[in-house]
Amino acid sequence: MGEWNSRGLRGSAFEELINLTNERYRELGLALIQKVPTPITPIDIDQKTRHITLAYFDKKSTVDYIGAIQGIPVCFDAKECAEDTFSLQNVHEHQFEFMEAFERQEGVAFLLIYYTAREQYYYLRFEKLKEFYERMRSGGRKSFRFEELEQEFFLPKGKNVPVPYLEAMQRDLDMREE
Repeated sequence: MGEWNSRGLRGSAFEELINLTNERYRELGLALIQKVPTPITPIDIDQKTRHITLAYFDKKSTVDYIGAIQGIPVCFDAKECAEDTFSLQNVHEHQFEFMEAFERQEGVAFLLIYYTAREQYYYLRFEKLKEFYERMRSGGRKSFRFEELEQEFFLPKGKNVPVPYLEAMQRDLDMREE
């Protein structure tokens, strides 16, 4: 069997922690968030095991997660970053547009970023992502630096859940009301 060497699998450990968090939030009755499966088209299937051995991605995916938190529609994507500079190429145009449309429908869109070298989780609210995106579109930086992030959106080390993003989302909602 061949070895996987796919960029698409880079965030799988981080996503597993988010999946555990979402499961715990569901058990506590706080949220119902589901991982959005990436649509694929199988090309080759092993007839004995019925396993897909070769496939291609069907179409552009939207975001990694979608659901509701306390009656509020939510969508978000999980990203990993090894450096202190996050390239906006990691957020594809179709993902940004989906999140923007989701926000227009009064949902909450955001990114969860794991800074691997620092072992820190960050909640990037859509409004801040949009700021960075607009700066890029107008000829500015195609990335943002760790120092540019809003300090109040770094997530504390989880006690009950691995990636405790609910409090950050509440701060995001509070800022929208101000």
